Amino acid sequence: MTRSADGRFRGRLTGLVVALVAAAACAVGPVTDGGAGPGESGPGTTSRDGTTRADSPTSVEAFQEDIADAVGSAETYWSAQFRASGQRFQPIRRIVPYQREGEISCGGQAVPRNNAVYCPAGDFIAYDVAWAVSAFRQIGDAFLYYLLGHEYAHGIQARLRVRHQYTIEQELQADCMAGAYLGGSVQAGVLQLEEGDLEEFREGLLAVADDPGQPWFAEGSHGTARQRTEAFLSGYESSLSACRLG
Repeated sequence: MTRSADGRFRGRLTGLVVALVAAAACAVGPVTDGGAGPGESGPGTTSRDGTTRADSPTSVEAFQEDIADAVGSAETYWSAQFRASGQRFQPIRRIVPYQREGEISCGGQAVPRNNAVYCPAGDFIAYDVAWAVSAFRQIGDAFLYYLLGHEYAHGIQARLRVRHQYTIEQELQADCMAGAYLGGSVQAGVLQLEEGDLEEFREGLLAVADDPGQPWFAEGSHGTARQRTEAFLSGYESSLSACRLG
């Protein structure tokens, strides 16, 4: 997935990305904000011998550019949605990579490793950079757009004061909103799909699904692979009208 040629979002992350991108493990670990890591490698994914996908670069620069583009395109999409409804849009304050459990806290609670979260207390998104690089290498660059899109959706929920009784409702709605952002950005020509991107979305949703048998009503439940995929695709195909924000 790429930023369209008529304009690019580019930004610099901290130096720790440069240090960790080369050292990151080739397998994606557990995803606290979503479920278990992926199972066996499929065509084009990282194999157990350490090779990476061949459909896109996996360099430090490529990772940085994809993160910056994902954030920038999300800001563009949500700014347009707020403007269309006559509201003022305030971008999420910070995007923070981290490398150790406890390095970042949200509301007094340490953010664990192998995770990506939106923190309403500080209005920021934090992600474990080594884990994100691993996912980037194993699943592909489109996963980063989904990941940032999902967490950005939580920031939009906070801005709209959306509340749900169960965690799974909040998470599936964020998946739908991430799908709406990506589908809308592709339709508007802000982002361009590359060959394999839709499969990367599917693989990413499988990777962050709850373990089999996880009760849907349990605190922290995010949804099965089928539920998360259906929520994402409903937003991707039908835009925000499918996400029940009203």
